[in-house]
Amino acid sequence: MTVALITGAVGGLGPAIARRLAAAGHVVALSDLPRRELTALAAELGGIAAPADVSDPQAVETMVDDVRERTGEHTGILVAGAAHLAMAPFAEHDLDDWWRVLDVCLGGTFACVQAVLPGMVERGGGRMVLLSSEWGLIGWPGATAYSAAKAGTIALTKSFGRELGPLGIAVNAVAPGPVDSALLEVNAAAAGVSTEEIRARHAGRTPLGRIASPEEVADAVAFLADARLPTLLGQILHVNGGSTRARA
Repeated sequence: MTVALITGAVGGLGPAIARRLAAAGHVVALSDLPRRELTALAAELGGIAAPADVSDPQAVETMVDDVRERTGEHTGILVAGAAHLAMAPFAEHDLDDWWRVLDVCLGGTFACVQAVLPGMVERGGGRMVLLSSEWGLIGWPGATAYSAAKAGTIALTKSFGRELGPLGIAVNAVAPGPVDSALLEVNAAAAGVSTEEIRARHAGRTPLGRIASPEEVADAVAFLADARLPTLLGQILHVNGGSTRARA
């Protein structure tokens, strides 16, 4: 069996990714901040709940060790999806909140990769899928911290692809455009419009004429998590309806 550790498992894209990987036959270990929804989702999917604040490296180490003890296996697939989105004009952005975004989205991703790495080496390889964003490619007004963190995730993906590939560990990323998830509500609130309006605005920017569903992003994650694709590494998969056309 392969243990798939998914961070950010409750909010945003997490539940769709968890369900998709469980359907593919993986044992899912779900991590998020402690909450009832995490336990319920783990029970639904026959997996385990492994709560942790990924911005705390020691908590991440403890979480990864707990997954190993409870499943009897090292993590074979890591999906680093934990995120924190706070939007405000840069000149008015609360500094603590700005760094919280970086600490969760970028620092948390680094901590998770570092924590699962020894186990993946011991088991002879693995797959890592890091969640970036279209905004990490093009930037976005009012989302400087999030855009910077997601741009950093792209750089990590390319660097890890080079450094960990020789160890049999394939690291890739998914960079979605706006997705029909709870994070869209944060974007709408910052813009001072309804969720329906912000959805329509983003849809109008894409050649496809709509934004992605969480399930479509989950399919992309599952594709990158597939061990039958050993030569695919250090790549950024753009799931955005063609709005950036993979220009970077």
